[in-house]
Amino acid sequence: MSSTPESAHPRVAIIGGGPAGLMAAEVLSQGGAAVDVYDAMPTLGRKFLLAGRGGLNITHSEALPSFLARYGARRERLEAAIQDFGPEALRAWVHELGVETFVGSSGRVFPAQMKAAPLLRAWLHRLRQGGVSIHTRHRWQGWTPDGALSFNTREGEREVHADAVILALGGGSWAKLGSDGAWIPWLEARGIRVAPLAPANCGFEVAAWSEHFRRNFAGQPLKSVSACWTDNEGREHRRRGEFLVTDQGLEGSLIYALSAPLRDAIAAQGEAILRLDLLPDFSPEKVLAEVSHPRGSRSQSSHLQSRLGLKGVKMGLLRELLSREDFSQPSRLAAAIKALPLALIRPRPLDEAISSAGGVAFEGLDEHLMVKATPGLFCAGEMLDWEAPTGGYLLTACLATGRAAGLGALRWLTRRQPEDLIGEIFQAH
Repeated sequence: MSSTPESAHPRVAIIGGGPAGLMAAEVLSQGGAAVDVYDAMPTLGRKFLLAGRGGLNITHSEALPSFLARYGARRERLEAAIQDFGPEALRAWVHELGVETFVGSSGRVFPAQMKAAPLLRAWLHRLRQGGVSIHTRHRWQGWTPDGALSFNTREGEREVHADAVILALGGGSWAKLGSDGAWIPWLEARGIRVAPLAPANCGFEVAAWSEHFRRNFAGQPLKSVSACWTDNEGREHRRRGEFLVTDQGLEGSLIYALSAPLRDAIAAQGEAILRLDLLPDFSPEKVLAEVSHPRGSRSQSSHLQSRLGLKGVKMGLLRELLSREDFSQPSRLAAAIKALPLALIRPRPLDEAISSAGGVAFEGLDEHLMVKATPGLFCAGEMLDWEAPTGGYLLTACLATGRAAGLGALRWLTRRQPEDLIGEIFQAH
């Protein structure tokens, strides 16, 4: 990092104009730093806008201990940042931008208008009013030999020197929106360990649907079902909800909720067996009794629809996955209705995933998200090695780590700059 004359405000370069980068910019500008945000795309927040197209899920209203548990193995690494800027603080911040929020029936928190664009417009206006300079169509290309940031722009190559740098480059999903993982080689060349990127909150493929099943049921939802996967230690991971049958397999909110253990099981064992309960409101005894009830001259399909309401894609799945012998034996059929085994062989490609796992390892960062081996370089957002389910947890952690990195950069700069350049930042935050 370059040094700045004592008469100037410290200059911070933020690479990545998504939620994490913009939150870091807000904290830094309020702290008295001169802030430049660089982004490869023509406009900022593209993934943020696309994610909010069907209704922007800001955060979740559940109790903080349950909320923090959603981050699994990375809870300890994220806990301080989220406790400092958690769901309640995030909602208050949104309200300060003039956007009201409400809690949906599922506990998820949404803006009153359900859209991301008004929030982003208000946020960018406040950042510009606060002196943040925004540079679009600046694709980061790593560092020059003398340590400057190198950008490819419409006017050609550009070199930038800064007193501190925050990387908020996203993960590897939805590359067309800017998160393409191109940054990995440049960080690894500096000795910064990066866990391989992998799809998270993603769909999965089966070996192959029959042409009949694909033609008749691809694109149809399975509602009011539960899914269960058992790990190597015998622990069950069970969720209830709905998902879609696709040409290749399954996707949707219920599948996304189990995507991390399913993905890891496939990586270790070559496949993961998901067990589907097609009638979670019926006990096994009730299902067996109804399946065993004499059906007279009715077909098996008519019998199951009449006694249990099984039809459509649920009936199609049973026909697809069970043998003729399974159908002929009530005990086997009843067991399959309550725990239909489905082998998943691979996750869908990373670029299709809602988010990504893997990224910059926390072990190489200090408690303020600064790279230990490169003082003055910070990382934030989805490019860090964590993952979480959908439901507001992704955005909350991106904003919280962006804020933490911004505060970390201010703390680092205060040790290198006269105190009057930073002002009363720690009282304000």
